[in-house]
Amino acid sequence: MSDIPGRPPESSGPDRELATPIPERAPAGSGALPDERVESPGVIAPSFMARFDEALEENDIVFLRSAVTELHPADAADLLEHLSPDAFWKALHLLDGDLPAEALTELSDDSRRTALEALSEEGLAGIIETLDSDDASFILNDLDDERRSRILARVSASDRAAIESSLAFDEESAGRLMQRDFVAAPVFWSVGQTIDHMRSVDPDDLPDTFFEIYIVDPAFRLQGVVSVSRLLRSPREAALKDLMKDASVSIRPEMDQEEVAFLFQQYNLASAPVVDEAGRLTGMITIDDMVDVIQMENREDLLALSGVSEAGANQTVMSAVRARAPWLAINLVTAFCASLVVGLFHASIEKIVALAILMPVVAGLCGNAGSQALAVTVRAIADRDLEGPLVVRAIRREALTAICNGLIIASLAAFGSWVWFQDPLLSLVIGAAMVFTFLWAGLVGILAPLVLKTFGADPAVASSVFVLTSIDLMGFFVFLGLASIVLL
Repeated sequence: MSDIPGRPPESSGPDRELATPIPERAPAGSGALPDERVESPGVIAPSFMARFDEALEENDIVFLRSAVTELHPADAADLLEHLSPDAFWKALHLLDGDLPAEALTELSDDSRRTALEALSEEGLAGIIETLDSDDASFILNDLDDERRSRILARVSASDRAAIESSLAFDEESAGRLMQRDFVAAPVFWSVGQTIDHMRSVDPDDLPDTFFEIYIVDPAFRLQGVVSVSRLLRSPREAALKDLMKDASVSIRPEMDQEEVAFLFQQYNLASAPVVDEAGRLTGMITIDDMVDVIQMENREDLLALSGVSEAGANQTVMSAVRARAPWLAINLVTAFCASLVVGLFHASIEKIVALAILMPVVAGLCGNAGSQALAVTVRAIADRDLEGPLVVRAIRREALTAICNGLIIASLAAFGSWVWFQDPLLSLVIGAAMVFTFLWAGLVGILAPLVLKTFGADPAVASSVFVLTSIDLMGFFVFLGLASIVLL
């Protein structure tokens, strides 16, 4: 954090040039120019991959180090994740403290945990000291308490205090995401004083990237913000209090990261201040962290709807089995429940074999309709599009959509049944059953996640099994029940 001195520094003197000449060629690894090592974003050139494998076999540390440091950190992470598990482990041992800190944060969850096991505590301490406090706490969160304490003992006292403060917050809270490094200035300063102060302090005391100057009173309570672009366009003598605007949002450290991501998306923020209960400035959150959170939340919702977890490049078979087997076991129980319903009508099925042939048609199509409603609802909940009167409107829309789709698909199914079995009553039964079950699928697809959200459960995680099971049960019960009444 940029400290505020006891008295403002003198700001006399001519304006100094702020702009720097644009280099003719971007530095290696900047990602600004084509790189023969990377065919496209996230795709490492096979020739470079082969050269890296060869250097790894020859223990050519010089080449390995240059390869990962000259690439963009995200590309360096992709390069390492393309390696086999044994080669990945060896590369980490050889690089150790030379592994770029940003590349470690770009690794997938499984690969990052493997890397933390492979890297020495001394190497990890060096990496931690180069990271912002939010990224450092993100890395250390994957370690056990004992090893984390040993690594923190190797870093400076100021870094250790910032990291420990971050780790004190819940894992998915704003307190974990916020950086303790930010630029603040007193409300009575001018533009020139602010620029001179930023130039005079140690560059390591300033954040690597910042978009706003936070204006505070003597008690360090947030008064307003001045964007860096406005600061640079204003004359030196202009007062910050005349330039500042109220912060679009003020975030509390305990706020959930998903709520923070929504605020960034809703108000098109590049950064936002974090304040405590007294309104004192404690940190800032920047858009790069929010992009990661938005992507992670979307990915989690998508995977949760299928009852699986993310499969990283280096995920083991046993890890994948442990993540997926419980959901398959739950599905086995629900499948037996559906079978019990079918068993109630075994006599009808024995007399009319066509019922057994047409049951998958009812269950499959209506299940897909329910999945569509569920996916739309979970996404709308995440985007805060189902609040207040919008809920009733959405329920009405899904019900009418289900009825219309049900009538269309049921008509086609009834016609197909008539062509196949030449039985008009059977066609009527399957058509009526599909219209009713489509309506049920649309309603349960939207109501189930809304109810679960009301009770504090994650709609994406808990809805899928419940919705699909209820649709199967209702579809079989209505179809076979109507058949038993009409056809027998």
